[in-house]
Amino acid sequence: MEFENKILSAEIQRIMYEAGLTLSTAESCTGGHIAESIIAVPGSSEYFKGGVISYTNEIKERLLGVDPQLIAEKTAVSEEVAVSMVRGAIRTMQTDFAIAATGVAGPGGGTKEIPVGTIWLACGSVDEVATFKMEEDEGRDKNLANASSKALHMFLDFLREHVEKKSE
Repeated sequence: MEFENKILSAEIQRIMYEAGLTLSTAESCTGGHIAESIIAVPGSSEYFKGGVISYTNEIKERLLGVDPQLIAEKTAVSEEVAVSMVRGAIRTMQTDFAIAATGVAGPGGGTKEIPVGTIWLACGSVDEVATFKMEEDEGRDKNLANASSKALHMFLDFLREHVEKKSE
């Protein structure tokens, strides 16, 4: 998984660097794994500004500007909060794009409504955000690895569609 993430990160870097764009992350359950994959490629400082590990709702609200009412209504593990985290990271770090993850990696913390393994991923710009819901529980380590890999795949697809196609 690490090698695959490095390959994905290198391709993300190529596109971002060539287009002169910037990226940030907002991670809850993944705790920095996505950012770690991005910076594994030398030269990532040319486009990656940083990340917020918003493990608690307080940090989601205070640093990323996620509306507390949204968390109260939808819970922190929701598509709406993941989208808000993307937009908050873009605002906070003044980047063109952001990747976000929020969920329950396990082994505990799940509920009947939001079981362990439920992770919402989001990526995009202020104007357009793509989302994906993971629901498979394969154990904490695998859940984190899968979420990080899927987030990178998703963002690379987003870049190919929204950046590369526009420059053709």
